[in-house]
Amino acid sequence: MTSAQEALELLRAGNRRFVNGELDDVAAADRAYPGRLSDGQHPLAVVLACSDSRVPVELVFDQGFGSLFVIRVAGNVSGPTPIGSIEYAVQQFGTPLVVVLGHSQCGAVMATLEELAGEPAKVSPGLRAIVDRVRPGVEPLLGAGADFADPQLIEEAVRANVLWSVERLSLGSRVLERLIDAGKLIVVGARYSIETGRVEFFEEPGDAE
Repeated sequence: MTSAQEALELLRAGNRRFVNGELDDVAAADRAYPGRLSDGQHPLAVVLACSDSRVPVELVFDQGFGSLFVIRVAGNVSGPTPIGSIEYAVQQFGTPLVVVLGHSQCGAVMATLEELAGEPAKVSPGLRAIVDRVRPGVEPLLGAGADFADPQLIEEAVRANVLWSVERLSLGSRVLERLIDAGKLIVVGARYSIETGRVEFFEEPGDAE
């Protein structure tokens, strides 16, 4: 079985290929012939990503069918449904790595900053639920006189939102907590740059068995 550290290195290598325009032959074959997985799946990582159409997760990491268990929701927020989906994957398939993948220019983060700036957008009840889940992670960044349109603040908010989701997953699920404590799962945050295609992982995790 692939360890968490090995899975992380495979994702790093895949992203390097993506950035350099080098397509892995095995991954390409997997994308062309998905039928080989009809008997089951053994994903090497779970990725909680934003729904943004500019963040095609399997392509970003140059992975084929069956390699990633991807959950996509605006703002990569860790609500009950994403958490339940992650719990399913790590219990059912023994997947050792969970990546929370945010990205530059995140609309959910920017909508939340607008809300905190006192310029709330007209949002539906469903979108309101997304903004409310992003808000606790980014609110501590905002002091008096903060420039809510400052690109640096937006990027810091993207990072803070990812780390907030990482914390919610690590501390908000008994299933995930038990696996983390047992050394069988790690949860890490990352940011995808729409401008460059690069993925930055925020911290170096310890290995899981």
